[in-house]
Amino acid sequence: MASKKYLLLAGAVGLLSASSSFAQVQPTGYDALDSTKVSSKRMVQQNNFTNHQSNFPAKPRDMWELGFSGGLHVIDGTVPAQPGFGGGISLRKALGHTFSLRAEYIGSIDKGQDYKLRPNVPAGGINPWAATAAKNGGMIVPNYKSQNHQLSLDVLASLSNILFYRAEPKVNWYLLAGYSIVMADVDVDALDANGNGYDYSGINFGAKRSDIRKQLNNLRDKKYEQNAPSQGNRIAIGRKDDNQLLRHALDLGTGVAFKVSKRFNIGLEEKITMPFDAYLDGYPGPGGSTKDFYSYTSLRLNFNLGNSSKRVQPLWWINPLEYAYSELSNPRHMKIPAPVLPDADGDGVTDQFDREPNTPAGAPVDSHGVAKDTDGDGVPDYKDKQLITPTYCQPVDADGVGKCPDPECCKNRPVEACNSLVLPSVSFKGSSTKVGKDQEAILASVASSLKSHPSCNVLVTGHAGAKGKKGGVDLSSRRVDSVIDYLADKQGIDRGRFIKQNTPGESGTVDLAPAN
Repeated sequence: MASKKYLLLAGAVGLLSASSSFAQVQPTGYDALDSTKVSSKRMVQQNNFTNHQSNFPAKPRDMWELGFSGGLHVIDGTVPAQPGFGGGISLRKALGHTFSLRAEYIGSIDKGQDYKLRPNVPAGGINPWAATAAKNGGMIVPNYKSQNHQLSLDVLASLSNILFYRAEPKVNWYLLAGYSIVMADVDVDALDANGNGYDYSGINFGAKRSDIRKQLNNLRDKKYEQNAPSQGNRIAIGRKDDNQLLRHALDLGTGVAFKVSKRFNIGLEEKITMPFDAYLDGYPGPGGSTKDFYSYTSLRLNFNLGNSSKRVQPLWWINPLEYAYSELSNPRHMKIPAPVLPDADGDGVTDQFDREPNTPAGAPVDSHGVAKDTDGDGVPDYKDKQLITPTYCQPVDADGVGKCPDPECCKNRPVEACNSLVLPSVSFKGSSTKVGKDQEAILASVASSLKSHPSCNVLVTGHAGAKGKKGGVDLSSRRVDSVIDYLADKQGIDRGRFIKQNTPGESGTVDLAPAN
């Protein structure tokens, strides 16, 4: 039987476990035990995880992200760019917690104006600057206006969602790379309002760069009436209506998004699009070696689409480690083995705390597993034949029996013959525990004998074999108590003279016998 100490300890552990589970915050981003977020085609894996047949839960359904963007769009090429504007719309879907795919359309208008004379470089049979070059010794000052349409498919890699010390990320840094197809309509302002080439003789090219551009702007009519020169290359698809270029392109970029709510976030992004073409600004540069590219710096407004009761946030906003950490802190799914606490001697005190690990079977022990010695005489209770030995009767022998000196008043008093006493038994009917009238007369004679022998103790024995409605040990004990209560309360016999015991048997009596 476990000691009271360990019963209390078990209760304390249970209370602590309960309180910790109530205090534990459940996963806020994604609960792997929530099957409502799992699609039907992944339920087999989810069920295997729930039933401890797989270590990995199924990937939940997550929301799509609809994005709107707008910002600075410029062409980095031979001709210095002026600030242009771009705008776009995108749709993004997570492949996992790190990678996602985004389809995007971007439309933009770009302009550029050079500030120095350059040689005219016709290409593809187009020479829009011929009239201007003829007036200026074969030299021109390039400009352009480009209207662009771009369709992209990019892979985004999130860098901030696998956090070791925080649950959901509030900021999401990412890198992107992908493919675009670009349609560009590039035109130049090479003729004045009368259809003549521009004459630069009145331009002071020795002035400051800003002053040169101001003089050129005053000279031009800004009609952009001519198609810019262009030239095919290994990735060119072709031209449409002799005006629009179709080009393959590589995308690279980086961005950051700030979560406002579980449905909305704001982002900043820099995206570089490289079509590997030198004619995006209408002028190829020396030998056509300079390759132009688009730069799009945008502010993005992103919205999560989907039913929140069936889908989690986009996975790049969820820390996949949060569920694992919550299981370590407050296990709800882990199989925790029952603790095995060895107790070699079976006394109810585990070996870890047992100070006497070899007590005999059935020996009563204290909370430390040490055999009890109730009277402190040095003989453990399971060996002690005199369980309560007064201090003045000690030391005791090997059986725990002490030698008590006779009181001075009684040294010469004759010893009473307790063993010669013959005491009757008291009968009870059925399951009765009350002393009846007939039994009172018997017990009155017992009291008279005990009063005449004041040094004699009495052994009161009940029989625990009777199985009445309340039978067994309980019935026997109550009958013994009734006999002792009558002799003590009604007849004035000291209770300390009675010794109770219950023995097997099918008798309805309580037996009285001298105990000395």
